[in-house]
Amino acid sequence: MTNPIAIVLGLTIVAAIVLDVALFGSEHMIFLGKRFFELLDWVAFWR
Repeated sequence: MTNPIAIVLGLTIVAAIVLDVALFGSEHMIFLGKRFFELLDWVAFWR
């Protein structure tokens, strides 16, 4: 992955998070954060 692609991908993710928080509040981000940590535990188990 080149630097320009990584920067565009990072900015896109940050923009999506900002848009989600602006439109729907931060409750979704807390739920997604918890689910993400569960996913990390599951992936670490299979490693």
